[in-house]
Amino acid sequence: MKKKILLASKSPRRREILSLLRVPFTVVTIDGIDESYPEDMPVGEVALYISKKKAEEYLKKINNDEFLITADTVVILGDKILGKPKDAEDAVEMLKMLSGKTHRVTTGVTLATKEKQESFTAESYVTFANLTEEEIRYYVENFNPLDKAGAYGIQEWIGAVAVEKIDGSFYNVMGLPVHRLYQAMKRFGLKI
Repeated sequence: MKKKILLASKSPRRREILSLLRVPFTVVTIDGIDESYPEDMPVGEVALYISKKKAEEYLKKINNDEFLITADTVVILGDKILGKPKDAEDAVEMLKMLSGKTHRVTTGVTLATKEKQESFTAESYVTFANLTEEEIRYYVENFNPLDKAGAYGIQEWIGAVAVEKIDGSFYNVMGLPVHRLYQAMKRFGLKI
């Protein structure tokens, strides 16, 4: 199947990860997509729910020869979702919560054409070492993680100094479980 691949994401990390597959793709974005979810939804289902919601919006605009990829990533500590911090102090507080603990990173991915849709969830568990407030503030001030779920990017300084262990995909923690995505794209019949 020859389709034009569309990555519906503003995330530079998702673009970087998808480029590892060495397939041509185009980034498309729509502003203002509602990313809310029902309050009573189990936290492990939120990322998939939002990726499907994003796909619904983009599917209204794609052509028959296009293949769409949407994704959403959430960081979960206990039963609480840590989204993108609203400011630097919020980022500091999130990182204090993650310090010395294991949390989940869940990414929901939806692949779609006009004829077919498939979605899946990938989950990774990340264990952080204990961090001092000085280390946390250094990271927030120097890496400005306000656009990242859970206020951190594993590929940055904090990943090198704080992550003791990952159970699951590193790329999932970055925002796109590329191994699972590759397998799903092959199931769609894409020539990769």
